Amino acid sequence: MTSRTVTITNKLGLHARPAALLTKTANLFECSVTIQKGEKTVDAKSILAVMTLAAKCGDELTISTQGRSDVAALEAVCALFQSKFGEDE
Repeated sequence: MTSRTVTITNKLGLHARPAALLTKTANLFECSVTIQKGEKTVDAKSILAVMTLAAKCGDELTISTQGRSDVAALEAVCALFQSKFGEDE
């Protein structure tokens, strides 16, 4: 299992569009991808689960991957957060 903590830096947080990008990216890999916010952990391959986090700008999330291609999946998902999901603000 590999994991990394990321901070949401885009102004609107993890709203529908970024959640969809996150889910789409997670589903590209043959491994489990989970996101933890506080005590809640959800499957990153489920957009509904991701949306239940209600993650906003400044929140810290822990991304964990396990299985085949877990390192590549972690890098790809974390890259989305670093790029602010392509949002200018």
